[in-house]
Amino acid sequence: MKIGILSYHFPPEPAFIPGSLAEELAARGHEVRVLTGFPDYPGGHVYPGWRQRWHHETHSQRLAVRRVPRISGGAASTGARMASYLSFAGSASLAARRFLGDVDALYVFQLPATTFATAAVLRLLAKVPAVLHVQDVWARDDAAGDGRWSARMGAAMTRIYRSAARVAVAAPSMRDLVVAAGADPGRVRLVLNWTDERIFYPATPGAAARQTVRRDRRCVVMHAGTIGPRQGLETAVRAAAALDRTMDLVLVGSGADERRVRGLAADLKAENVRFLERRSPVDMPELYAAADYQLIMLRDLPELRGMLPGKLQAALSCAAPIVASAGGDTAELVERARAGLSCPPEDWAALADRFWLAATIPPPARTEMGRRGRQTYLREMSLPAGVDRIERLLHEAAGRVPQAAESREETSRKGL
Repeated sequence: MKIGILSYHFPPEPAFIPGSLAEELAARGHEVRVLTGFPDYPGGHVYPGWRQRWHHETHSQRLAVRRVPRISGGAASTGARMASYLSFAGSASLAARRFLGDVDALYVFQLPATTFATAAVLRLLAKVPAVLHVQDVWARDDAAGDGRWSARMGAAMTRIYRSAARVAVAAPSMRDLVVAAGADPGRVRLVLNWTDERIFYPATPGAAARQTVRRDRRCVVMHAGTIGPRQGLETAVRAAAALDRTMDLVLVGSGADERRVRGLAADLKAENVRFLERRSPVDMPELYAAADYQLIMLRDLPELRGMLPGKLQAALSCAAPIVASAGGDTAELVERARAGLSCPPEDWAALADRFWLAATIPPPARTEMGRRGRQTYLREMSLPAGVDRIERLLHEAAGRVPQAAESREETSRKGL
């Protein structure tokens, strides 16, 4: 097949799902064309060595990448983000007819940032069937305080859900949300995200990793990633402070709420709560292995109940046991896989109880939790499993389902 991919972000940005999908589809013999912007995430500035220009196209075997200009610096404010989204929509629509006009099917890595571009491209390429891979049904903070943008974003999302040949959702509960937003229930499928498997796999911690993470023989629960409003890490700090002689909480990363979370730890005199600066992803598997559990935190917000954060896939792939303070799909998956412990979100007393229980579980049982989690990841979330499902949806959208794809899908279903 000739397959088009539309994505707001693409490698060398940390966009491993569209990047690895493009590489894998090309390796399977498809001709793949990617339409994207110039790399500027997460800093909001075009990467050193790159210059935005109109004619920028790279080619490798069966894979072509066309980059179009967009306004950078989109994280500063709602207006700046919308300017970036709209500029990408304009540039993508100008390039789409020539670059993607003859593809058999179009895959869209659907983020709020891609919404206006998706609507414009689908309108231009009316005869090209599209598969949307929805990552976030509605990022409310993208339109906070501005009803005009909220209405325009909502209307655009409804249009693209209705016009897509297939809609893949990245978490089970997301299905109901996209159907409520206008998608045909018969066209919606579940395709869980995978992680960057070249980086995240079971590791053995070296002496440096152990020294970084551990101070003594106490149980260590690690949270790796953003310290922001969606995580609500104040709950974890309060829970850890109640168990100051039982376990350590290690927070690796940074974010908008870091100062407030550090301040709370200081106010509570929580000496068992430690902060480490953000690390390179390639360092994380050893740090995971040096800790006893990985902590997954999500606040009790409706839009987060149908979400599986990327750090969950990374931890499962690394065979790390989980402590989840979350609701919805995240807690359900951890419990179903028997890969760790869970409790309701934003309940520090319940989380303290989970921390205490985690510390009492013997190491062999923790190892078994991690093993079960990795098996669940390989069966349901891995790169081969995810690409099998997306390839099948692309064939369905284009009206052809060859035996090879059908056999892989059947094998995957038996594994589930």
